[in-house]
Amino acid sequence: MKHKVLCAAALVLGAASFAWAVPPGNAKDGLAVYNQSCKGCHGMNGEGNPAIEKMMHVKMLPLGSKAVQAKSNAQLKKDITDGVGKMPAVKSLNAKQVEDVVAYIRELGKSGKK
Repeated sequence: MKHKVLCAAALVLGAASFAWAVPPGNAKDGLAVYNQSCKGCHGMNGEGNPAIEKMMHVKMLPLGSKAVQAKSNAQLKKDITDGVGKMPAVKSLNAKQVEDVVAYIRELGKSGKK
């Protein structure tokens, strides 16, 4: 029994140290990726592009809104890579670019662009 507890503790600590080893995204780099891959639909400041909203018959939540900011980083990454609602998956981004875009989205929440 003692061996099982020690193994479980080692697994938890190993997983936690791995999570800490993954560098967080860079918002400045995320802005560049956002401008290239996201701005067309989500607008310059994450407020949504009215023409896209009209064409798709949707109302986009501002990326700085409380609802978007309440999502976990993992959920934001999933939304980007898998798509959500009428938003298609963004397959052209690598994992680092997705991390950077998430960091930029977090900055939109801090800057009052709601």
